[in-house]
Amino acid sequence: MQDASNSATKNTGNRYLVMMSLTAIGVVYGDIGTSPLYALRECFAGQGNLAVSLPNILGVLSLIFWALILVVSLKYLVFILRADNNGEGGILALTALATPLHAANKGQRRLLVVMGLFGAALLYGDGMITPAISVLSAVEGLTITTPLFKPYILPITIAILTGLFWFQHHGTGGVGKIFGPVTLVWFLVLAVLGVTQIIQQPQVLAAVNPWYAVSFFYANGWMGFLVLGAVFLVVTGGEALYADMGHFGSRPIRLAWFAVVLPALLLNYFGQGALLLRHPETIVNPFYHMAPRWALYPLVVMATMATIIASQAVISGAFSLTVQAIQLGFSPRMAIEHTSTREVGQVYLPEVNWALMVACICLVIGFGSSGNLAAAYGVAVTSTMVITTVLFGFVAIQRWHWPMAATLLLCGGFLIFDCAFLGANFTKISHGGWFPLLVALLVFAAMSTWKQGRKVLAERLRVTAAPLTQFVEHIQSFSPRKVPGTSVYMNGNPEGTPAALLHNLKHNKVLHERVVSLSVVTEDTPRVSLNDRFSVERLAKGIYRMEIHYGFMENPVIPRALKGFAIDDWTFDLDQTTFFLGRESLVASNKKGLSPWRKYLFLFMAKNARSATSFFGLPPDRVVELGIQVEI
Repeated sequence: MQDASNSATKNTGNRYLVMMSLTAIGVVYGDIGTSPLYALRECFAGQGNLAVSLPNILGVLSLIFWALILVVSLKYLVFILRADNNGEGGILALTALATPLHAANKGQRRLLVVMGLFGAALLYGDGMITPAISVLSAVEGLTITTPLFKPYILPITIAILTGLFWFQHHGTGGVGKIFGPVTLVWFLVLAVLGVTQIIQQPQVLAAVNPWYAVSFFYANGWMGFLVLGAVFLVVTGGEALYADMGHFGSRPIRLAWFAVVLPALLLNYFGQGALLLRHPETIVNPFYHMAPRWALYPLVVMATMATIIASQAVISGAFSLTVQAIQLGFSPRMAIEHTSTREVGQVYLPEVNWALMVACICLVIGFGSSGNLAAAYGVAVTSTMVITTVLFGFVAIQRWHWPMAATLLLCGGFLIFDCAFLGANFTKISHGGWFPLLVALLVFAAMSTWKQGRKVLAERLRVTAAPLTQFVEHIQSFSPRKVPGTSVYMNGNPEGTPAALLHNLKHNKVLHERVVSLSVVTEDTPRVSLNDRFSVERLAKGIYRMEIHYGFMENPVIPRALKGFAIDDWTFDLDQTTFFLGRESLVASNKKGLSPWRKYLFLFMAKNARSATSFFGLPPDRVVELGIQVEI
């Protein structure tokens, strides 16, 4: 009986692993799965117009093979996925893991935070380019059947992108159910197309020998180095593996990669190489030329569906990244809509969504083809990969206490590949690579300005705010009039007296019978357990100092947290509670703290930030705002 029970449990666990792996194929591998549409073509038809010859084909295929093995399989699947921040991954989660709040070396922590923040900013540029190049490259397949479609490629692409971004407010739950099966079919199609060509030219399989890659560099010199920028297109989805770890866990992601994704990608790339050996003229679009003519239209439809799924994953990633930035204090509060009652991670941010849509459409119009867009693609992701390797090294040494020599050797090896790809991609800057860098610099400037501005604002308020304990002693000496109910004063400085509390007492001459100074604290972990959610200190009869702790992946909905929470002999009743908020009216001044351009940028962002009432989910009819003027 015991053996039967263990067997049933094991089978259930295996079925769950397979289902999670199938779902991961759709969400995690959509980006890297659409690279065959353009990657090999750009290796030959990109910046250098590399000759389509046997040595060059085998050399490029060897580079592609070892890039997928060393960068994705070894670096990300084997090592980077180990760096989970309580189950979560991604550049900001890794930054939080590498830079604990109480780190001894403050200078090192500040540098790593800056690196992680810039890495996150780079991903916004990637989020703009990925939907544009993916959908555009899929639709371009229509020109293989007939040139009559050529004038309609851009309008069709723009229409698909517009529909994709319009759909975001409905949420991804419904579409997510078909992501896995559709993408699985896509990878099977990739494999079948590749096998049909390899059978006719099996000598391409010799490219697994790394000597062909070495010979390629020796024969082509600088041109060979430039080709690395196009070879990198085959691994651009590597960061998504890590960013989506929190949704699936590392085991399903690894199983999906080694069982389905890697074999399908390799077969397709080698199949394209086999086709080029027989028909070099098909370099204009080797992917679609692998298919028989009758299958072109179904293949274009399938490719478009795959690219929409790939784009969806990137867009959702931008939403999640923005939520993390808000919680960690790097972004102003924005409207966050939850599109699922069951999955807390499914969110929709209107401002981010429409900004990405406008950027994608402008990129399609401005660059005109997926080939031109490929020149802009890669700079952002390679830079982020370098930063990820550096942060991983600090986590391995300081958190896990790995031997320094072994860690430096491992990360140094990864950096050789990362920096080679980065250098090759930097040659694309004048051809469009400047765009993601410009986006990253703008986002980084905004995020760092907001963080520094909030710090300066907190210092200004701290100087004028008396210690809360001192205020409690003061009011006990003259006992102000008490009114029934509970007042909650939102307080950014747990040690100081909320300005709204001082103003209320000064102008209204009364206090509620229960007064709570409430601070929301965001920890450097993705989520906080319910046992660690609250910390409460009783300062005097009816006066409390409370902190509510959230992780950077959680949304601080205060009424939900307080509902039914008991302190001493009373329980929170939202119908008898009034929330007091201090609304700061910010004014630019000559005081030190921020440079002039940062002051005006901070004031602009603060003016357009979402109100604390809606961000914390406070009932508007239970909120009182008291304004104060602060010079920045």
